[in-house]
Amino acid sequence: MTSDLSPATQQISTTHRIADELGVRERQVAAAVDLLDGGATVPFIARYRKEATGALDDAQLRTLEERLRYLREMEERRTAILESIRSQGKLDEALEAQIMAADSKARLEDIYLPFKPKRRTKAMIAREAGLEPLAELLLGDPTQEPLSVAAGYADPEKGVADAAAALEGARHILIEKFAEDADLIGALREQMWSRGRLVSKVRDGKQDEGAKFSDYFDFAEPFAKLPSHRILAMFRGEKEEVLDLTPEPDDLEVPNSYEPRIAGHFGIADKGRPADRWLLDTVRSAWRVRILIHLDANIRSRLWQAAEEEAVRVFAANLRDLLLAAPAGTRPTMGLDPGFRTGVKVAVVDATGKVVATDTIYPHVPAHRWDESIATLAKLAAVHKVELIAIGNGTASRETDKLAGDLISRHPELKLTKIVVSEAGASVYSASAYASQELPELNVSLRGAVSIARRLQDPLAELVKIDPKSIGVGQYQHDLSEVKLSRSLDAVVEDCVNAVGVDVNTASAPLLTRVSGIGEGLAASIVMHRDSNGPFRSRKALKDVPRLGPKAFEQCAGFLRIPGGDDPLDASSVHPEAYPVVRRILGATKSDLPSLIGNGPVLRALKPVEFVDDTFGLPTVTDILKELEKPGRDPRPAFKTASFAEGVEKLADLQPGMVLEGVVTNVAAFGAFVDVGVHQDGLVHVSAMSKTFVKDPRDVVKPGDIVRVKVLDVDVPRKRISLTLRLDDEGGADRAKAGGNGAPAARGVATGRPGRAANAQLSRLGSRRVRWPRRCVAPASTRGSAARAELASRHEIVSVIAKRAPHLLYAGGRARRPGHAEDREVRVSVTVFASGGRA
Repeated sequence: MTSDLSPATQQISTTHRIADELGVRERQVAAAVDLLDGGATVPFIARYRKEATGALDDAQLRTLEERLRYLREMEERRTAILESIRSQGKLDEALEAQIMAADSKARLEDIYLPFKPKRRTKAMIAREAGLEPLAELLLGDPTQEPLSVAAGYADPEKGVADAAAALEGARHILIEKFAEDADLIGALREQMWSRGRLVSKVRDGKQDEGAKFSDYFDFAEPFAKLPSHRILAMFRGEKEEVLDLTPEPDDLEVPNSYEPRIAGHFGIADKGRPADRWLLDTVRSAWRVRILIHLDANIRSRLWQAAEEEAVRVFAANLRDLLLAAPAGTRPTMGLDPGFRTGVKVAVVDATGKVVATDTIYPHVPAHRWDESIATLAKLAAVHKVELIAIGNGTASRETDKLAGDLISRHPELKLTKIVVSEAGASVYSASAYASQELPELNVSLRGAVSIARRLQDPLAELVKIDPKSIGVGQYQHDLSEVKLSRSLDAVVEDCVNAVGVDVNTASAPLLTRVSGIGEGLAASIVMHRDSNGPFRSRKALKDVPRLGPKAFEQCAGFLRIPGGDDPLDASSVHPEAYPVVRRILGATKSDLPSLIGNGPVLRALKPVEFVDDTFGLPTVTDILKELEKPGRDPRPAFKTASFAEGVEKLADLQPGMVLEGVVTNVAAFGAFVDVGVHQDGLVHVSAMSKTFVKDPRDVVKPGDIVRVKVLDVDVPRKRISLTLRLDDEGGADRAKAGGNGAPAARGVATGRPGRAANAQLSRLGSRRVRWPRRCVAPASTRGSAARAELASRHEIVSVIAKRAPHLLYAGGRARRPGHAEDREVRVSVTVFASGGRA
């Protein structure tokens, strides 16, 4: 019998697999794995070990790190399974080879299922009663007559009363055998995934209470096509007891192919032999009683895992964009935390972020101290030379924005600029232990205003003080795995902090904590040393910090900057270990460091290959030359502001056709949310982002982007705003006008059958070409029921979705219509507008 894979063999297998998945050389993966195992961080490896890894970037390294974790967990599970089966005395060479060949956790569990310790089953009881030979006899020789053969196994003393009881026991044994066949279950799972669908129905009496899930009241879509946001929404609806979800293994119009596949796998067929019918009935029982239930759970788990992974990815990407948003910089800033009854909290910070003044004003209802509030703000702005006003985007934001606008118009001499910023997480920071330590003299309510002001100056430096999960840029984040989400978000924060770099003499402890090689304890030691001994004059002085040893110094030194220190290189991203390369460059150019730094013509004329040695390769030398040309470069974009429309302050103020400026607050798989200043973000669906196909909304926008959008539709009761980035799209009023004037681009008829989606081919809708038909059909009234329809597809064949129309179905359709099984055709008149607007 072969032994388990040795650690070295496992490592080779793991690196080979990861290399294939990433599309890189195995040598690159092996080097990265060795560095990670040696305690190096992803930012350090990506920036300073390019020669070793073949210049793998941080995104590739994060993927590598995640896959390495998964594969090592799988190896641990493989070892545990082998040990468990070996202890049972059931491990033979064939089984061990099968386990060693398993390439996923799911496959491992399929193989282990028959050997997994379980409660006493009916099959176990039947085996103990001596019925396994009967089961194997009937399966192996269907020419045997079941009752006749079973009579010989009746034994009342063993609990087998008669032949029928013996057959029942044999059936339980075969059902378990069928349900625990790893190859069969794996094949059936993939078949169900590719052919099945998830069906969602509203629970009786939950229509009003669960209105927000109305899109899924009668919905079905293939498993493989379900996007993550729909999966999460439906599972949330089920959790809130509004929806019933049913995984269906096949389109109901397709004959069941699962039972024949099970039968074929075990050589069972209806050839008229005595045991054939009994065996086929056993297959049916196995499918319905055991296998289908097992696969339902598998499919649900697979759907959830896929949706969770995508949701975590989207959350992480949005967080990255927010952290790397443009900083306003070192400018005196006034933070306003809006409120009505409790007043507007005011905090002024100087250019370094130090709090210099606080106050509370009451300009809104019920106090109405408008003029007094403006006078207070004007005085604070004048005394502290404020340049920017940061306004939180929560309750009373629009009213407070109007107050700031009035302040600016009354006092133009102050030259103020107002900006509405996200206040997500500000209240969490205010009540945190770190806020109490950082701002002990301030009331909790005023700390939020400080955070709002500082996050305008430097979003990254301020947001790292807040738990990333509290920043609120994810989909259904409270439904996601805490461990997976935290791990992913922590990685994003670490990557962002190290990409920008940190001024070690001004950074807060939370910011230092995120620097490569520095944890919470070491960050506190650095701050304590800085407070006791004054600012650091050189990177070398960091070695005097207690507990900051050689390894920590290696990992952090390149990311810690010391502007105005003893050595200009200490303000750059050049690692101290590479300073000898810079000295060689100085010698070659016969210049000193101050004159060389920023001297583009001289630096660009150098050939990097001339400075390569055994330690520092071409990638590192190239990076050094770029850094010398623009030392301490900030990867974040330049700061700019958005202006909300005057007079548009609440949802009811919006009208279809309005063109507004807004800020992208969140990006999901299905589109982007935009704050247009009405306390409710609007949605730009992915289909309304461009005139060309958009696969990923993040290819078009990201959180923090300033965009111009057009209002398509406003649903005040449901608090929904439909927006478009395509400013030539027609709003609701325009669409009604176009329809009323009889100016559609094309008309036609979509046909379908109950249980199927209705389809219309564009080429048959009219003589004029309609290239982008999505969201642009107006159905006629059919059988007395007005059907509201949309186009779900961007392609030639257009699926028609009819909401609240009993004779039609939802997108992806094919949901059954209760009580209407007849197969008759439904005809729906459709009008397609060339503009792409929806009637």
